[in-house]
Amino acid sequence: MKIAVLVSGGVDSSVALKLLQAEGHDITAFYLKIWLEDELSFLGDCPWEEDLDFVQQICSQSNIPLEIINFQKEYHQEVVGYALDEIRAGRTPNSDFLCNSQIKFGKFLEVINNNFDLVASGHYADKLIIPKNENSSEKHFLKMAKDSFKDQTYFLANLSHHQLKKVIFPLGPYLKSEVRELAKNFNLPNFNRKDSQGICFLGKIKYNDFVKYHLGEKKGELIDINTGKVVGEHQGYYFYTIGQRKGIKLSGGPWYIVKKDIPKNQVFISNHYFESQPRNHFSIGQIHWITEKPGDNQLKNLKVKVRHGENIYDCKILDQDLLTVQISGSDQGFAPGQFAVFYAEGLCLGSATIL
Repeated sequence: MKIAVLVSGGVDSSVALKLLQAEGHDITAFYLKIWLEDELSFLGDCPWEEDLDFVQQICSQSNIPLEIINFQKEYHQEVVGYALDEIRAGRTPNSDFLCNSQIKFGKFLEVINNNFDLVASGHYADKLIIPKNENSSEKHFLKMAKDSFKDQTYFLANLSHHQLKKVIFPLGPYLKSEVRELAKNFNLPNFNRKDSQGICFLGKIKYNDFVKYHLGEKKGELIDINTGKVVGEHQGYYFYTIGQRKGIKLSGGPWYIVKKDIPKNQVFISNHYFESQPRNHFSIGQIHWITEKPGDNQLKNLKVKVRHGENIYDCKILDQDLLTVQISGSDQGFAPGQFAVFYAEGLCLGSATIL
């Protein structure tokens, strides 16, 4: 098959590339340039040149054609603009959601049009395909990867069924340790390169530096929500998210962010709020089902992630008008603007915005 492979210079996408080549497919590697360091280089190191160097080495070594597409303008419009709007509103954006649905499997699919049969990436995810029959057309379901710790279906839950039909995930059947071993066996120059961390478009730029560059600083009060007393000062409500613990440098902690008053630029914190306030439900909006909406009974027997990671709760969606999600445990970090992602029997069904 003729396959376009998205590569980043990291181990995962490089191994995905080599696996498909080993299977005999006609492949072309594509590097998407979306970094912002061109205008923000003074804030940190520029990683994209190093990334591209690895990509070029691997493609040259393997005799694989490489194309570079600049999506910086589109990325700023579709993803960075969204992130800044959410931050200004006091919500918590997840740029990787938009990056995948709007750029990697959105704009990119438009650019390559129908010149390729499929698009492959190095995401840890898998698919389940139900063949068409006399009653329904072929259906593609997003499936969790074998490696539950590395599973990235959370970040892919905003894809459409049309997009999912065009995508394959070669790393779905592998553990990360197995991918590292494959990288050695393939003699890849980046076999021991560390995994990238953080928000996709920032690279090595610190998140707070990015926010400060665009929104500046605005001093406000840190208030103990239990006593109503001002206990400290902050540089802007937009540097914080609900449930956050890091960065609150006060004694008597650990302290958590529990509430924000946007008009007054006040941030409320507590060192024991969640002990007395069980957090077992939240409201959602803009619900999106990838392939099909679950039945009423299934809506009462789902699992949900409220952030990327292994932590997953049993849940049910109550009240079809207000869309309330009730989970089996308690979680301190239901941050407005973040995404809840729903699962059933190992399949990722879709997502919704936490209100």
